[in-house]
Amino acid sequence: MLTAPWAGFLLFLFLPGVPGGSGRFPDRCCALIPPPRGILAAVHPVLLHFGSVVIPSYGALAAVGALAALFLAQSTARQARLDPGQVWNLCVAAMFSGLIGERLVLLLANWSAVRAHPSWILEIAMIHHPLVAGSGIAAGAAAVAVYIRLRRLPARAVADALAAPLALGLAFEQLGALLAGAGYGAEASPSLPWAVTYTSVLAARWSGTPLGVPLHPAQAYAAIGFFLLAILLLFLLPVRRQAGDAAGLCLLGLGVVIYFTEIWRDPEGRGSLLRGAIDGPQLAAALLVIAGGLLLREREAGA
Repeated sequence: MLTAPWAGFLLFLFLPGVPGGSGRFPDRCCALIPPPRGILAAVHPVLLHFGSVVIPSYGALAAVGALAALFLAQSTARQARLDPGQVWNLCVAAMFSGLIGERLVLLLANWSAVRAHPSWILEIAMIHHPLVAGSGIAAGAAAVAVYIRLRRLPARAVADALAAPLALGLAFEQLGALLAGAGYGAEASPSLPWAVTYTSVLAARWSGTPLGVPLHPAQAYAAIGFFLLAILLLFLLPVRRQAGDAAGLCLLGLGVVIYFTEIWRDPEGRGSLLRGAIDGPQLAAALLVIAGGLLLREREAGA
């Protein structure tokens, strides 16, 4: 359910010849990059660097988020009156299914490049795109549905138990995206105190991030929203009236956070719908809000 939580943390990436980017990298990397400004100017896609071996910030933060979500799910499972062991297995299956789904999409999308340069098969994990994230989420959700059916678990109770951990994991994932430059924000005023300016060519190569330009830290906006949503869901879970209430609120909250933070994201590679009125993630956010509302309404009607 999280984008590349383990591969980015464990893969050793050799810098020369890393594929990816949005096509704007050759123009950006040769330009004169002004000194970074703003309190978030020091963000960098590399967490640790040992010679030619790199541990990327995105993968490391996503892995931390995955672990935090797994351990939190043990507590929320008990509150939802579920077996914590089964919820642990469900989460692990969902994460690895999501990871496999993302890798397959990346492999298919970059098949010609991988055929020409087979060594790149370990390096495409650094390519970030909303379609890749969506495919991982879909694969993870499918794994959850299959596990619930096989184990005959109460679907709404499971969804309630996973609500807060999911929001927490997404918050860490967005912090990793902030450090990496993935899903970067729209251009901001140079006087914006919290603007972020990227200077690393790896951010441009892996995510197509503009260099030397003050940007809105849209990833930070999303991370704050997801953190607050996780806290709200933790308070709601023990006092919810019916199974499914926390899950419905989670879907509503995720949709609201995604929709409004997209306003400050750069539209590059995110799709344009209704003549630019909304983008792809905003459409997905609207569907999440509708699904959450239907879930809550159904439970109220059955009361």
